[in-house]
Amino acid sequence: MIGTTEIILIVLVVLLLFGGKKIPELMRGLGSGVKSFKDGMREGDKPEEKKEEQKKD
Repeated sequence: MIGTTEIILIVLVVLLLFGGKKIPELMRGLGSGVKSFKDGMREGDKPEEKKEEQKKD
């Protein structure tokens, strides 16, 4: 398991590598990637319903 010391060390390394101004941009990109992944998973769960809706349009 990862302890508090390891988390602090990882955060410090990330700050040193990317700088304080780049981190919000990286997190925004990560968040949009996770959202796209979740949307894709939802589409994969119900392909028949989506296809029927697309045929109607």
